[in-house]
Amino acid sequence: MATKNMCDAIFAINPFAIFRISGEWVHENIVWQDGNPNGITAEQIIAKQAELQAAYDNDYARKRLEEYPSIDELVVALWEGVVEERMAAVTSLEGKRQAVKAKYPK
Repeated sequence: MATKNMCDAIFAINPFAIFRISGEWVHENIVWQDGNPNGITAEQIIAKQAELQAAYDNDYARKRLEEYPSIDELVVALWEGVVEERMAAVTSLEGKRQAVKAKYPK
C-alpha cells in the first residue's frame, strides 16, 4: 500500500509550490523556497494527506487491477475458447473476474 506523503499533499494543494524537507519528514522541517505564498499550514497538509490516503485506499479500480487474471491468462483462455473451442478456460477466467468485481464493487 502506498502512503500519501507530505509532498503529495503539498502538490495537491498547490502544484506550483517550491519547497524542500530539511531532515526528518515532519511539518516543522518544510523549508518554503517560494515563501509559501498560499499560506499552506501543517493542518491543511495533514488533512490533505488523509484525504489522498482515503481516496487511494478506496480506489476500487486499482484494487481490481491488482487481482484480475493476468493478460497471459486472458490470452490462453481466449485462444482455448476461440481457436480450440474449449470454453472451460473462458468460463473459469470469467468466474475469477466476476469474483474480483464482487469483492471490489463500484
